[in-house]
Amino acid sequence: MDPNPPQRRIVMVRHGSVAPRYRDVCYGRSDVELGDDGWLQSRAVADRLSPWPITHLFHSGLARARAMAELIAAETGLTPIVDPRLQEFDFGAWELQTWEAIYATAPDAIDRFLAEPATFSAPGGETVHAMRDRVWNWYQDLPGDGLIVAVAHGGPIAVLRATLTHSPSDQWPSLIPSHGSLCELPPLTEPPADPAP
Repeated sequence: MDPNPPQRRIVMVRHGSVAPRYRDVCYGRSDVELGDDGWLQSRAVADRLSPWPITHLFHSGLARARAMAELIAAETGLTPIVDPRLQEFDFGAWELQTWEAIYATAPDAIDRFLAEPATFSAPGGETVHAMRDRVWNWYQDLPGDGLIVAVAHGGPIAVLRATLTHSPSDQWPSLIPSHGSLCELPPLTEPPADPAP
């Protein structure tokens, strides 16, 4: 990835891994903390990005993304911009439950998220399309040039990549990056087939 952009480039970074006690827990939009590995991943990303000519630095406002963004800011002198539209998927009543407990009450949950992205949600949560729409609105509001870095979460990054590449919703899980990894968004060559309102 060339850190010297000739025009606008957008690099999405997934936050570092969270504390081990959240393993096998649905934490979505809950504000959970980084684990030791997550802090190491965050520091490695900040060191990697420190020489880049970043013009704008965004993060979701959740602690696990904010931690990495603040390390990047300390290296680059930028002021991070908080935008809640980058927050992780809202699982509603399922937040902070174990996946085992969720599957016990809703065994077809994940299948339905993928098969019915416009209508299915956990009780009190959002649909996949609702997440897509808020992240897409963030994307549309971005500056027209510069090197933009956003520290966000697996779900928002995946649906934004899917929207830009016209990938169907059943493929979005394969577009979730690993913790602490960078992915450059492809340029938008044509409007999405199902754009956000």
